[in-house]
Amino acid sequence: MAEMEMADQRAENNVVSGQPQNSIADFDPPKKPKTKKFAVACAVLASMTSILLGYDIGVMSGASLFIKENLNISDVQVEVLNGTLNIYSLIGSALAGKTSDWIGRRYTIVLAGTIFFIGALLMGFAPNYAFLMFGRFIAGVGVGYALMIAPVYTAEISPASFRGFLTSFPEVFVNVGILLGYVSNFALAKLPIHLNWRIMLGIGAIPSVFLALGVLAMPESPRWLVMQGRLGDAKRVLNKTSSSEEESQLRLDEIKEAARIPKDSKDEELLLRPTPAVRHILIAALGIHFFQQLSGTDSVVLYSPRIFEKAGITSYNDKLLATVAVGFVKTIAILVATFQVDRFGRRILLLSSVGGMVVSFTLLGVGLTVIDQSHSKVPWAVGLCIAMVLFIVAFFSIGLGPITWVYSSEIFPLQLRAQGCSMGVAVNRVTSGVISMTFISLYKAITIGGAFFLYAGIAALSWVFFYTLYPETQGRSLEDMEVLFGKYHKWREANAMLNKTKQADHGFGDDNKAQIH
Repeated sequence: MAEMEMADQRAENNVVSGQPQNSIADFDPPKKPKTKKFAVACAVLASMTSILLGYDIGVMSGASLFIKENLNISDVQVEVLNGTLNIYSLIGSALAGKTSDWIGRRYTIVLAGTIFFIGALLMGFAPNYAFLMFGRFIAGVGVGYALMIAPVYTAEISPASFRGFLTSFPEVFVNVGILLGYVSNFALAKLPIHLNWRIMLGIGAIPSVFLALGVLAMPESPRWLVMQGRLGDAKRVLNKTSSSEEESQLRLDEIKEAARIPKDSKDEELLLRPTPAVRHILIAALGIHFFQQLSGTDSVVLYSPRIFEKAGITSYNDKLLATVAVGFVKTIAILVATFQVDRFGRRILLLSSVGGMVVSFTLLGVGLTVIDQSHSKVPWAVGLCIAMVLFIVAFFSIGLGPITWVYSSEIFPLQLRAQGCSMGVAVNRVTSGVISMTFISLYKAITIGGAFFLYAGIAALSWVFFYTLYPETQGRSLEDMEVLFGKYHKWREANAMLNKTKQADHGFGDDNKAQIH
């Protein structure tokens, strides 16, 4: 009887309101969007190309010790050997932007793996220094391709809600590669000296084969497909990588809107005569790549055996074992950052990371200076140096390391993204090459403690730069970025304006905020 009365009441309400009335049972609590496993799998596969660079950095830290002895080369030749791969990678990163716009993001990743495979084999069979340098040239081109395209592909296939998580994967795999390189050094160090370094370098070819094959199973970037006019294919990819049909359609609409470029405009014109927003984006993207490498963390990673030797650790075995600890700490730290970047945002992790590096570089400089000026072993200074090396790589990996790639891959407008990221990689690799090729000469000129005091000063300068010019991009769609940029240090005003616009578009004005909450 009661049920009949409730049905009659609903019918009466329908007549009065003109709208159907639902029962409480008709209302379901909103479901939390689920992370699409397919998007995660694609991001992991694309990002694993970064293992190639990481392995080379890690393995060269130990292999260069044996190469120096076996080939009888000088410290300057060691610096050139270590640093030139970064310079050679400029060729790959410069070509990758146009290549990925031409053949697609996916096949560019395959190309990167193929080129590195050839380079690694050449290094493994190198009979002399000149042939070894040629192998590093080929491998460097492959690294340049991989560094540019992996973050771009991952950013373009990821929903905004967990884009930071997925686009930090390339840096995760750089760290995994570094750890594998350190482990390879330790495991193979006791082989005959004419074999150990060649095997260390040659086995870097193995993962590139599996990566190239695995990437063929991935879909193409939906943004690239839209640029080619293949809207149906783009929609199918977005359906697989979005949490709902509505989100998929919204992402497609945003990409289509961003891809509407006037026919008489050219990408080169936007880069050479940029709007205020594009100019700010260029400063931010190139600046974060520049300071990531100028801070000197690559010197710590690449020359950690020498740093430990200066700190008083003399045996090959102990030095290489200590580098394994560096790789392990670096990998754990990057995993923490990966799961927190979409929770805390880009700015807080970036500023905390750089601040920690300033303190750690300073204390490492203090410890090394004390050891350098003492005539006997100073245990507390040795312990301080080892701890600070671990802290430097940990602080770098929780912020500046991954966020450089996350930030620079997400802020460019669609038509400039591939070429803009290519420019960022070029700056990154040139700066890394300069740091790698000058560290030994630098510490011989101003002492090893002085070198790290210099890096501390550079990191402090970068903190001010990031604090002033870098807006928070957490949760923003790739197509929103141009609104956030252009006001430089007044970016907070643009952020507030964008929030108001979003609220108005969704009917969340000031009058109904109370009803929502």
